[in-house]
Amino acid sequence: MRIVLVHPNYHSGGAEIAGNWPPAWAAYLAGSLKAIGYEDVHFIDAMTNDLSDEEVASRLKTLQPDLVGCTAITPSIYTAERVLEIAKETCPDALRVLGGVHATFMYKQVLSEAPWVDVIVRGEGEEIFQDLVRALGEGRWPAERQTIKGLAFRDGDNIIATQSAPTVKNLEAIEPDWSLLEWEKYIYVPLGVRVAIPNMARGCPFTCSFCSQWKFWRDYRIRDPKKVVDEIETLVRDHKVGFFILADEEPTINRKKFVAFCEELIARGLPDKVKWGINTRVTDVLRDEKLLPLYRKAGLVHVSLGTEAAAQLKLDRFNKETKVEDNRRAIELLRNADIFVEAQFIVGLENETADTLEETYRMARDWNPDLANWAMYTPWPFSKLFQDLGDKVEVFDFSKYNFVTPIMKPEAMDRAELLDRVMNNYRRFYMIKALFHYPWRGTGFRRRYLLGCLKAFLKAGFQRKFYDLGKVNYWGPQSKKSVDFHFDKTRKIAKAQTDDWEAAADRASRARARRQGEAVMACGGGTEQLEEHKSEPRVAAE
Repeated sequence: MRIVLVHPNYHSGGAEIAGNWPPAWAAYLAGSLKAIGYEDVHFIDAMTNDLSDEEVASRLKTLQPDLVGCTAITPSIYTAERVLEIAKETCPDALRVLGGVHATFMYKQVLSEAPWVDVIVRGEGEEIFQDLVRALGEGRWPAERQTIKGLAFRDGDNIIATQSAPTVKNLEAIEPDWSLLEWEKYIYVPLGVRVAIPNMARGCPFTCSFCSQWKFWRDYRIRDPKKVVDEIETLVRDHKVGFFILADEEPTINRKKFVAFCEELIARGLPDKVKWGINTRVTDVLRDEKLLPLYRKAGLVHVSLGTEAAAQLKLDRFNKETKVEDNRRAIELLRNADIFVEAQFIVGLENETADTLEETYRMARDWNPDLANWAMYTPWPFSKLFQDLGDKVEVFDFSKYNFVTPIMKPEAMDRAELLDRVMNNYRRFYMIKALFHYPWRGTGFRRRYLLGCLKAFLKAGFQRKFYDLGKVNYWGPQSKKSVDFHFDKTRKIAKAQTDDWEAAADRASRARARRQGEAVMACGGGTEQLEEHKSEPRVAAE
């Protein structure tokens, strides 16, 4: 049986300015399939290769697979849906499968707007996808599809969601097939080396109100540090990877295992061959002050900190569980340990003002991180903040939910002014860095890395890709009146999805009443876990 996995061709001017990122999901799924005997697996990276619909169609027509699988985060959902529509046109007998975070939580929306999607994998994909592929390969599909956990599909006018599948308990059993990827195309621009995104753990015990990852992965699980280093050693040796970013939401949660991971890297001499970066929390940096030199010795050179906001009110709203003064101290500690630090700010909520944006700039200058990033608030349609915002959310064109497009319109300014003021923060911050910091601070690797980061910014700016500035026709303050975000106003939330939200809210309300206010807590303190359906497969009329 032939299986083709496709990474949809979606671009925005965000994280990709630093390089082309390898789609690790394809390697993990391919590895899990080959473990059960399905070897005929192909991968089309339409994003990295910037393939047109016609080119994707040509490749699918040539391959004529039995199954086409695609994934999507929220902004790439329409592109992923289009890939499967192309599959229907070019290889109509192939089963068309969609997975990923957006489809997991918005399956009723997807199946309503894209009826050519045959089935959705809901949640962590490896084991569910194995069950699905086995059923297809053994001729049990679609007759036995309702017996497979973790799926959603249409049955006539009804949308069926089978019982949720458990999370993968034995992460060590998953051996990714990294050979599936075109490694020469995945380059980290600041260092000019190949980049990988392995993972050490899945899940997160914290419940930041703007985030979806803790809902998707559900329970927190961490791998054996030696096994993770085995994987990294393979990536360095076989695929010439020179930089990696741990995919974990917060790899330092389990300090004991993170320290063991660092010590194993050092023991094998890998820091001389590969450098790496992580995302983590301010509180972990403060906790690990004495361990930071060890982390740097192990090759950790870049930490992206979720500082998120310069005002305590926003930190509390995001459920960050940190204080503004903690941010300054964490940045100072990382800088003293010779680890490059990137401060992340979330801007663009409905209460944003010119003064609050200016405050984030002043904080960035005062804290003095090596890098700063201002990301537009993106209210994931399956997050608590989205529900809390209610009719303040006016844009349902999910292709714009990309952290660079102002989805929310602040009460005190329009979206074009918001974009202009964010760009003003970038211009001022990086002008000072380019003139007075990067060329003169430190020597050797430090200077090379910082100048490489500056190169990435300048390249993206020159090509008009940064923050999608070329697409929205922004050329500076003088162009504010001509900015057009090209929202597709015809996009709406499907009735089946809104009905599901209302039913879920009603169930939650009744459950709270039964528990007399004692919430059943999810990992880290929230109540937004993926539902565990304990009854028969749920049927909802569209």
